[in-house]
Amino acid sequence: MAHFRTAVLIAGITALFLTVGFFIGGEGGMLIAFAIAAAMNLFAYWNSDRMVLSMYGAREVGRAEAPGFYGIVEQLAANADLPMPRVYVIDNDQPNAFATGRNPENAAVAATTGLLQRLSHEEIAGVMAHELAHVKNRDTLIQTLTATIAGAIGFLANFAFLIGGGQNRNNPLGIVGVILVMVLAPVAAMLVQMAISRTREYEADRIGAEICGRPLWLATALERIQSAAEEVDNNAAEHNPATAHMFIINPLHAHAVDSLFSTHPATANRVARLREMAGISGPWA
Repeated sequence: MAHFRTAVLIAGITALFLTVGFFIGGEGGMLIAFAIAAAMNLFAYWNSDRMVLSMYGAREVGRAEAPGFYGIVEQLAANADLPMPRVYVIDNDQPNAFATGRNPENAAVAATTGLLQRLSHEEIAGVMAHELAHVKNRDTLIQTLTATIAGAIGFLANFAFLIGGGQNRNNPLGIVGVILVMVLAPVAAMLVQMAISRTREYEADRIGAEICGRPLWLATALERIQSAAEEVDNNAAEHNPATAHMFIINPLHAHAVDSLFSTHPATANRVARLREMAGISGPWA
């Protein structure tokens, strides 16, 4: 069911992009929109992992540089029957992590120094199992493509305004219609992107708990990360809020507009599901 919902949402955001193109430029505009989407997605397919890792200043580590962290990822990848991903560390005090890459053969996982320092061995294992679940489900590619299309929608709407797209005969509202598209289409795209991210987070929690074999490891990690993320800034994420959906917990909190990028389910709901998997209900003992 989760895969079906994701497919429907991806189809929805793609249709929205083509609709924006048609509304602005008719059939020709729709074809241009399709060409732009194809080009941007092709670029994102091959380069998204390098771009996002560079954006966060991630440095690749091996067994020699980070034996404990590397060993955790290696064991979990074996549990999940996945190729060993590249392993990165981000120098940031906020505990957090994400996965990227177009497929399991070209995947990378990254964790902040804050996560490696603040969480226990078991909690780190729970977090990295969640990230490997994203890799196994190919969520990293899905999230990259949807983020790319969402960005392209905003670009297309602004481009149409600059070239006078309100003159299109298929647009009965003229320049007012273009302004409405500029405002509403990116918001609609963001909402679809959020829905996709939230759907995939629940699934990654479930599969991640299966990979590490201990749902409560991930549950306690989520609570600790959430608590710290509310107090510790992640400046790189604040400057690139469209990447917030990649992290295991929303890294944004410093600005009033950060609530607009609430791409994750409520942590309490995620923890409740994991505790149910572990056969626990009610308050912690």
